[in-house]
Formats: sequence, C-alpha cells, structure tokens
Amino acid sequence: MFETVPDLKFGILHYNRISLADAPGMLSGRINLFYEELKLDLADKPVTDFPGIAEWRKVWKAFGKDPGRYRPSAEALMRRLKKGETPSPINLGADLNNFISVREAVPCGLYDLDKITGPVEIRSGGEEDEYEGLNGRMNNLENLLLTADSVGPFGSPFVDSRRTPASTDTAHALHVIYLCPSLSVDEAAEMTRGIGKLFTSVTGGRFEPAVLHAGRPAADLSAAEGK
Repeated sequence: MFETVPDLKFGILHYNRISLADAPGMLSGRINLFYEELKLDLADKPVTDFPGIAEWRKVWKAFGKDPGRYRPSAEALMRRLKKGETPSPINLGADLNNFISVREAVPCGLYDLDKITGPVEIRSGGEEDEYEGLNGRMNNLENLLLTADSVGPFGSPFVDSRRTPASTDTAHALHVIYLCPSLSVDEAAEMTRGIGKLFTSVTGGRFEPAVLHAGRPAADLSAAEGK
C-alpha cells in the first residue's frame, strides 16, 4: 500500500467499556444542526472542495478504482446532504461515526470487536475479496482498501460488511479513520486522539489510539482491553 501511496495514514482507536445506547436528545439536536448548517455551505460549494474528499478520490484512483462509480463513504454522505437528505439515525455508534466522517470529510468505520476474530490488517483488496455490505448488496473489493481479520474482509472506506457493525450491544469497538495523506504524523495523531476523546465523552469508556503509516505499519492495542 505504501508503495502506491507513500503518505497513507490510518487512525486506529480501540474503545473499551463503551455504551452505545440511544443518543441523548441534546446530542442528536446538535448533530442535526451541524448537518443543516453544512447543507447551506454545500448549496454553492462543490463536495470535492473539501480537502479530505479530494485527497481520498486521488487515493481511489491510485489503487485503480473509479471514485465516480465507487464513492468513498464520506463523499457519499456529503452528496446526500447536498441533495437535502439528512443521515437517518441508526444507533449512537453509527450516528457518531457518520458525524465524524462528515465533519472531517474522510471515511471512517466502526466495528464491534467481539465480532472480529484474530488480528486485523488493512490491505488492498483482490478479485476474490467480497462481502455482503450494509448497502444490502454483495460488494467486490478489488482495488479498494479494506480491513480484514482471520475470517476475511469486514470493512472498507467504501461500505462496511453486515458481519461486524457496532450496535447498541457493543462494549468494545475498533474505529478506523482513513486520514488525509497530507497530514503530518503529529497532526494525524492529534486528530485521532481528538476523535477518541469526542467519542468517549458521549459513550463513556476508554480508548487507546495509534496512527499507522509507512514508518509504523503495525500497532498492538490489546493492552487497552481491561483498562
């Protein structure tokens, strides 16, 4: 991956002892207010003017995928907002994930760690990689970045699978932030930690962050369990 896009960076957050019960009414109101304000900004501003959207379209092309046909998840959300559509509430985890993705204009994925088997890797998909997605379709992941465990792929910055999504029962979660490649490592670490603080300020629990990049392609966050 780093030979294709040397500056790739991934924010990784391990959440422990969180609660994803329904969002408090005040939080839902603030998120909806943000979406309404963003709709006004998008009325006369192209979605591709946002740095995160533009950078991830370039990453898509570098790996051989057409971003016009397979849109990064953040871009898909932004385009729905531009059409006047507000993301429907799902659960607290998914709603926060969508909010963070739109706010930062980068793809994000939130997964239930109890549904994940073995170590997780991020890699480029091959022609054999596919899963049933949250969009209700079988999705082929060839030439897309994906997250996979020992069972197989379960997530991507395009659409996640039906196997590992966070739900109201989730107590331990993995959050993957597909950061802007142009960020420095220090900026990426600051953003990742800020997202972890925001998330756990609502859900409770603790988090352990890491940023993966060419100089640090692996991290062990298992120590976060039980904190």
